[in-house]
Amino acid sequence: MKFQVEDVTVYFPYDHIYPEQYAYMLELKRALDAKGHCLLEMPTGTGKTIALLSLITSYTLSKPQNPVKLIYCTRTVHEMEKTLAELKVLHNYQVKHLGPQAQILAVGLSSRKNLCVNPTVLAAENRDSVDAACRKLTASWVRALAAENPNVPTCEFLEQYEKAGSGAVLPPGVYTLQDLRAYGKQRGWCPYFLARHMVQFSNVVVYSYQYMLDPKVAGIISKEMQKESVVVFDEAHNIDNVCIEALSVSVRRQTLEGARRNLSKMQHEIERFKATDADRLRKEYNRLVEGLAQGGNLPLTDTWLQNPALPEDILKEAVPGNIRKADHFVHVLRRLVQYLEGRLETENVEKEGPVGFVASISTHAGIDQKTLKFCYDRLHSLMMTLEITDTDEFLHIQTICDFATLVGTYTRGFSIIIEPFDERMPHIPDPVLQLSCHDASLAIKPVFDRFQSVVITSGTLSPIDLYPRLLNFHPVVSRSFTMSLTRDCICPMVLTRGSDQLPVSTKFDMRSDLGVVRNYGRLLLEMVSVVPDGVVCFFVSYSYMDGIVNSWNENGILKEIMQHKLVFIETQDVVETTLALDNYRKACDCGRGAVFLSVARGKVAEGIDFDRHYGRLVIMFGIPFQYTLSKILLARLEYLRDTFQIKEGDFLTFDALRQAAQCVGRVIRSKADYGMMIFADKRFVLICSFFINRVPNS
Repeated sequence: MKFQVEDVTVYFPYDHIYPEQYAYMLELKRALDAKGHCLLEMPTGTGKTIALLSLITSYTLSKPQNPVKLIYCTRTVHEMEKTLAELKVLHNYQVKHLGPQAQILAVGLSSRKNLCVNPTVLAAENRDSVDAACRKLTASWVRALAAENPNVPTCEFLEQYEKAGSGAVLPPGVYTLQDLRAYGKQRGWCPYFLARHMVQFSNVVVYSYQYMLDPKVAGIISKEMQKESVVVFDEAHNIDNVCIEALSVSVRRQTLEGARRNLSKMQHEIERFKATDADRLRKEYNRLVEGLAQGGNLPLTDTWLQNPALPEDILKEAVPGNIRKADHFVHVLRRLVQYLEGRLETENVEKEGPVGFVASISTHAGIDQKTLKFCYDRLHSLMMTLEITDTDEFLHIQTICDFATLVGTYTRGFSIIIEPFDERMPHIPDPVLQLSCHDASLAIKPVFDRFQSVVITSGTLSPIDLYPRLLNFHPVVSRSFTMSLTRDCICPMVLTRGSDQLPVSTKFDMRSDLGVVRNYGRLLLEMVSVVPDGVVCFFVSYSYMDGIVNSWNENGILKEIMQHKLVFIETQDVVETTLALDNYRKACDCGRGAVFLSVARGKVAEGIDFDRHYGRLVIMFGIPFQYTLSKILLARLEYLRDTFQIKEGDFLTFDALRQAAQCVGRVIRSKADYGMMIFADKRFVLICSFFINRVPNS
């Protein structure tokens, strides 16, 4: 259908539009007109993605003199593919009505693991191994050797792509990851490097959050994006956590042991180069003296993860003299590793600010702040000089240099926390040193500053007023839309007491109460005896789920449940969980019915849909508060209170609320769907009152 949103003609590929979709488009257009940022919440199942894509692409078509590039960020590859599939339907509709003028180029960009078509490279186990296997075939020095010696293996797909030169382009269209792989195989070109090249010419780019928020990746992928772009963060209810993780580093004993092995191997390579090609090391030294940046002149195949600090915080000057020589730099890193090993020997929890920690490094290891800042860039330069291709083996020393650069760069918004063991397992020594970022606004600030409009949208942003404070920005539009329903398809219930009238809760002092465990079991048993098809249950943690399932098994409740439906359980192993999900769906498809026991904040809670008969009931056993004794969480709460005046209780309740909303939202994926939601904890009454007070229209 075709309709007007103020002065924009919107091309919408379906025959009907929901009232909330039109209202969503209207607010989005106002934000684009104002060239500002916005926060928009619209419930799952109301067609948020297609509304957003239709408005922005139609907005560009209506203003050809000021074309807008759309950069669409998703959390997972599955969501990326769904977005591109929706865009393909929309693009076909627009071309049908407008002809060639509506043609666009839209590409999805992901890691080599998801785009590579070379069977030799794909044989590697994980993403880091795939990256290293690719580099072994595509690095410029490997290809230079292959030109002299045909027996040196290279990647035929990259060679064909390079041979095509300027003719290696994608014709207009919408390309999912599968489409890119198919096109690459057909033409004999590398899909990964083709997509990387075409990103700067595309009208729409769809990729992961990390490509925009993580400085190490964004410095390679997103630095060429023009200011006149609209950046969309979809399913952005956890965007503050993504920002914090992008600037946080953990160092364990295994990391330091691996770093020592890396340094020994690097020293061996340096000695080998001194004997065979000393001129290469001398050239690197001269380049560092002159302060020349190597990254700008690298071939595409040699690009490395960028500096972990944000672009505006990176020093634009020559590398310090004490680490210009390769030998000296390796010696500095050895001293740093030795110092960190000493700090991990503690028997008490220690918390320190970056300033004090850097002063301690300077005193005990003789490494100053400026040297720490340059560690990552200097490591990058050295590994390029030594022509190291098996980058997956050097992840440990990269982590140490990440840590050094960040701790040397930032003085606020971070803490260094050293824990000798996990408090939940105090009898197992597992020391960890964590550089923890507390300020989510640090990672996203360059995005807000650089791009014309940033859209943060999700189905679960309420209470929406906390996001501008957490991310430290001022949206021109901040709206929350409700779902228009023509029938009662959702039945939410709060359960405060069991059948024996005992209160139920996962509060720490009640969670091991046998009465609570029994009542939760009886609740599930009664529900599975009357609810058809699939039932999904969410627990507050893996340990609590394990304990409660063991208790149900001992007192016979689990056996009674299995007389009605099969039971499947999420574990921390991805393969096991995937297999359990497949069998759960089979059980629902054949009419047997099944129960899936899962964990809030787990993989299933965030990315798996239980639509239609796969989820007719969801039970939330308890409130998914974060582990409130976590030293990292306590440090973050203190920072939020002092810096943004956000109370600890408000943030914890807000965080638990969005996680619970994500869990129960798994079962309603469209207006044609229906399901029942049970919130089994007496504290949900207080949560509901908090929500109503914060969101007046709820």
